[in-house]
Amino acid sequence: MIQLGNDWDEQISAEFQKPYYLALREFLKQEYRTRRIYPDMYDIYNALRYTPYAAVKAVIIGQDPYHGAGQAHGLCFSVKKGVTPPPSLQNIFKELYTELGIPIPADGELTAWAKQGVLLLNAVLTVREGAANSHRGKGWESFTDAVIGKLNEREQPIVFLLWGANARAKKQLITNPRHLVLECAHPSPLSAYNGFFGCGHFVKANEFLQRNGMAPIDWRI
Repeated sequence: MIQLGNDWDEQISAEFQKPYYLALREFLKQEYRTRRIYPDMYDIYNALRYTPYAAVKAVIIGQDPYHGAGQAHGLCFSVKKGVTPPPSLQNIFKELYTELGIPIPADGELTAWAKQGVLLLNAVLTVREGAANSHRGKGWESFTDAVIGKLNEREQPIVFLLWGANARAKKQLITNPRHLVLECAHPSPLSAYNGFFGCGHFVKANEFLQRNGMAPIDWRI
């Protein structure tokens, strides 16, 4: 049984006993034994560990982890300190500069966001080295759907930032009118100019939180 060490344990413990998850677990055991998989197995659930269920104010949904050495550490779009921010993250920082004048940082670790209530959740939580989407369709989507379903039940309002097709596919799970859904293109260099740049999501998210009596996110890292 996975222990997350916070109130997510109560919310999603049943998922770890379901047939899809047991099959996923066997697949992962074999993958970690025989291939190079990211993130480290002890970092897979960091998004949930760093941001307790009751503390979630905003959700950013990514696709799957970075597949280069030393990058992924269990938070979508984030890389460990000392690792050059990948292009999508650089574009996120550019948008933050445009919206809020936040200087573009040299590092790309987003742990500070997670600790303020930003759940940095990938749709798929593991990946083979050098092979994007290699763990797609193995069961992670059902697990992260369950996570979003539990957030949808929350009475306290949440803002969901859905960037790109993979994230926007989760919109159907967000039916509670208390929540705000913001959608746009993915920050990847391939699509950022099709609507991510100029989206205003960071300002809009904070305006929504403040309207609902919550402290805004300090988007500096």
